[in-house]
Amino acid sequence: MGEIPAPGSGPDERARLSAWVHGTVQGVGFRWWTRSRALELGLTGYARNAPDGRVHVVAEGQRTACLKLLELLRSGDTAGRVTLVVESWEPARGDMPGFEER
Repeated sequence: MGEIPAPGSGPDERARLSAWVHGTVQGVGFRWWTRSRALELGLTGYARNAPDGRVHVVAEGQRTACLKLLELLRSGDTAGRVTLVVESWEPARGDMPGFEER
């Protein structure tokens, strides 16, 4: 059975994904890989190393593109080795002009 989207969360709605990526994701080209995938999907945002070894990915754009990025992050076909991705969602803000590695 498919998930029923919340109001304002249809596939063409704009959304903001925040994903904390756990695993071996620093020093392996993971932020560059994420930026490349995000740009291919037409997303804006950033991928930033956290002091504890995680990478924080914030991506904004069409909800379907954000979901595809989340799927790619979890796929195991990334730079590095992802063990867990913890996600949260917000309405799009429109305050990020491109996608950066921070």
